[in-house]
Amino acid sequence: LRLVESGGAFVQAGRSLRLSCSVSGRSVEHYAIGWFRQAPGKEREAVSCTGAEAATSDSPYYKDSIKGRLTISRDNAKITVYLQMYGLIPEGTDVYSCTGGPHQANALCIVEGDYWGQGNQVTVST
Repeated sequence: LRLVESGGAFVQAGRSLRLSCSVSGRSVEHYAIGWFRQAPGKEREAVSCTGAEAATSDSPYYKDSIKGRLTISRDNAKITVYLQMYGLIPEGTDVYSCTGGPHQANALCIVEGDYWGQGNQVTVST
């Protein structure tokens, strides 16, 4: 599985930003895709995960503290997963990476995936 992120940017606090994760490889439809973030010197943490295309009843997972300011979506035709972030705050300055694994959405956000993208820097100014 190959994942390529895009959309990272320098934005002002309060603005919105959409990250994209383009996925390719074999049996992509069986992989849940998720977003994690990591700041320098801190552990990587889950942001949001969405279920595999083949798992139509799987509900997305969102980190509780930012649940109302995120929407994760999956365009199966483009094999791309989007993370729409609203009302960004400076604490959201991190490297955001997408990952894929053969799990349920909530499980992926706990155990992390087997495959990772290169990461995308998001910087939120005050």
